[in-house]
Amino acid sequence: MTDTDTLVRRTVVVDAPVADAFATFTERFGDFKPREHNLLSAPITETVFEPRVGGHIYDRAEDGSECRWARVLVWEPPHRVVFSWDISPRWEVVTDPEQASEVEVTFAAEGADRTRVELEHRHLDRHGPEWHAVRDGVGHDEGWPLYLRRYADLLGVHG
Repeated sequence: MTDTDTLVRRTVVVDAPVADAFATFTERFGDFKPREHNLLSAPITETVFEPRVGGHIYDRAEDGSECRWARVLVWEPPHRVVFSWDISPRWEVVTDPEQASEVEVTFAAEGADRTRVELEHRHLDRHGPEWHAVRDGVGHDEGWPLYLRRYADLLGVHG
């Protein structure tokens, strides 16, 4: 097994300055996260991305229930954010940080009004023997590629 087997990388270039690209990704995460990506038993009304190390990313449902499915590990606006992926291969929340993978998102200027956003979902093997299911899910067109397409649509995408 190589490092490239245990990670998924995706990149998008958006028509926005770095600070705007970062703010949109973190402050409007719930605007591009698919509502159907739901571990709760009721429809999601909002997704919250808490802007600090130790914060969480969580979904809140119509019935008030919440699902905390990620922890913010690194907060370096406007260039970098890293969060855990606390979702198992069976699409259930895991509470052991040793069984969570990590998502790093970096924001690099490609001009005054253009930003390259690189997403790396790594350490997928931490999810145990069925880690391939997580890799295949997040790497699939309905995983990170869908998130990044919807995110780019909020900002405008550069060819």
